[in-house]
Amino acid sequence: MLHRKIYQLCGDGREVCVFLRDQQRWIERARIIDIEGDLVTLRYETEEEDEVCSWEEMVRLESIGAVTQKLASVPRGNAEPLVSEDCPEAERIRRYTDSNPD
Repeated sequence: MLHRKIYQLCGDGREVCVFLRDQQRWIERARIIDIEGDLVTLRYETEEEDEVCSWEEMVRLESIGAVTQKLASVPRGNAEPLVSEDCPEAERIRRYTDSNPD
């Protein structure tokens, strides 16, 4: 089941986090670029001190233990979330405050 999902994510091109069982580490904000046989090619960036490094890494399909992806995010604090003008009223996020009981 995980293997099928990895193939699907490769086609989507979305950012994912991948856990490598054999190395016991997470690769964050990666894109699954290619799958060839049992090799998966991941592309990601890391920040070290004052430089950003781009990486392309090939890992075995069976070494991938988990894959996660961010579904949504909402800023903390008093910032208003951005809402598209064509978003239906029923699907908009409403912010409730003590001064506005609606």
